[in-house]
Amino acid sequence: MSKVCQITGKRPISGNNVSHANNKTRRRFYPNLQKKRFYLPEEDAWITLKVSTSAIRTINKNGLNSVLKKAIENGNILV
Repeated sequence: MSKVCQITGKRPISGNNVSHANNKTRRRFYPNLQKKRFYLPEEDAWITLKVSTSAIRTINKNGLNSVLKKAIENGNILV
């Protein structure tokens, strides 16, 4: 599975490992993704999303419905 958040669209970014001798080699920084189940009371159903921890905090703050609506508008979730 791809390492992309289904809510925020966060994906891996690239950078450098820098040694003590200042040698640089390429590496990837991965988002902190978790597989999480959320309950939708309107549909009386559970959905499983692969979301970053920052997206979990956003869902807790703003509510699942509003966050899902914005994610669909941004094209991160396919309906």
